[in-house]
Amino acid sequence: MKIGMVCYPTFGGSGVIATELGKALAAKGHEIHFITYSQPVRLGSFRKNIFYHEVNVSDYPLFLYPPYELVLASKMVDVAKYEKIDLLHAHYAIPHASAAYTAKQVLAEEGIHLPVITTLHGTDITLLGKDASFEPVISFAINKSDAVTAVSHSLRNDTYKLFGVNRDIEVIPNFVDLESMREELRVDMRQEYAPHGEKLLLHISNFRPVKNVLDVIRMFALLKDQCSAKLVMVGDGPERSRAEQLCREHDMCHRVIFTGMLKNPTEVLSVADLFVLPSESESFGLAALEAMAMGVPVISTNTGGLPELNRHGVTGMMSDVGDVEDMARHALSLLNDEQRLARFKKNALARAADFSIDKILPLYEKVYHTVLQTA
Repeated sequence: MKIGMVCYPTFGGSGVIATELGKALAAKGHEIHFITYSQPVRLGSFRKNIFYHEVNVSDYPLFLYPPYELVLASKMVDVAKYEKIDLLHAHYAIPHASAAYTAKQVLAEEGIHLPVITTLHGTDITLLGKDASFEPVISFAINKSDAVTAVSHSLRNDTYKLFGVNRDIEVIPNFVDLESMREELRVDMRQEYAPHGEKLLLHISNFRPVKNVLDVIRMFALLKDQCSAKLVMVGDGPERSRAEQLCREHDMCHRVIFTGMLKNPTEVLSVADLFVLPSESESFGLAALEAMAMGVPVISTNTGGLPELNRHGVTGMMSDVGDVEDMARHALSLLNDEQRLARFKKNALARAADFSIDKILPLYEKVYHTVLQTA
């Protein structure tokens, strides 16, 4: 198959999944055409069966804001016509699915049928769903797609609750490539972060308010005097300055390391003991899955799709949103018990195997084949 992959090229979960999906499909012989405004961060260098088409948005004096959706739709039309792609896979409802529908209608006028598959990842539903002005367009884009998938049952339920969607949504969870991730082991780096044998807690995110980054700092402040540990904060965003200030207020800057954004966070995951994800909302929790794939138990909230991934008392522990005291207790119960921590690490790795790309990729291929057969 020739597949157009439309996504955000950033560090966010939707971009990561779209890119890794494209790479896996290309490895199986499918021809993948990425259509986005910059090269996806996880795409890497030259690869067989992978092509990248940049969406260039010029400044037009007529428009107050650049008309990205229109330019994106035009690029989809161009790629579909001249690369002869079989279908478009849009990751995110808007602007990708809505732009894909526009492209589909333009192509239909020329006698070209282009099926559109839409994958819902999270904030396109949970965040935009709170803004009534987006509802008609998002509902329309979803309903007009030839197939729709969501990364968790929680997200599928939210979609039905928040939007006027009248079609089936298939749940296909996020995935990890266990084999390639294990190649990123960097145990040699542990000495750099924990030279005196400290336990390492880790948080990775885009530091947006929804990630509750400050709760990571508050939790660590509660446990820092009860165990020998350090906290590594990977990422950047609007909450970073406040998080750094909170560390200063608790006089623990020497035990909290802010790395900034890392292009490949897998390496730092390989030296962590616990992964902390206190988000207000997570439609799936890809960062938590990547942690488990490196054998790292997860301390998380029990919101959204996280309970579908993190098994309380088995692969990690869960608490209510904002309950930093409970999260600190859970963390200490693992950090101060070597045997229990080792058992949780083993369980986390085993759980990640349930989301191996080898198991998830055929589900997407089945959707593609079904859509093409009914076209």
